[in-house]
Amino acid sequence: MKRIINTKNAPAAIGPYSQAVEANGTLYISGQIPMDPATGKVVEGGIKEQTAQVLKNIEAILHEAGYGFEHVVKSTCLLSDMANFAAMNEVYGSVYTENPPARAAFAVKGLPLGVLIEIESIAVK
Repeated sequence: MKRIINTKNAPAAIGPYSQAVEANGTLYISGQIPMDPATGKVVEGGIKEQTAQVLKNIEAILHEAGYGFEHVVKSTCLLSDMANFAAMNEVYGSVYTENPPARAAFAVKGLPLGVLIEIESIAVK
């Protein structure tokens, strides 16, 4: 059985997908971009500010589903440029200070709305 997760505290889905889906104790969070859910706009600033907003959005979805960052087992980080990796990693590491999840990071040709980063995550209870 699957449960659809939706919260006003993260950007609304802008296509035929859910913010997250929980199935059999596993939460699959769709890729989050650095959009402020209150304004519907991409946050200003560089990769550090954008990464922080993405993680806030992920945290809001985790919380809505009854999970926390400690439950995240895998993240995939999509970057517009690998030159942003070190700065992204610094902000990311401030959230996952102990027992961090498995992770992959890729540079991609383009991301929605011209953002610098998108992160998807999987959490397990």
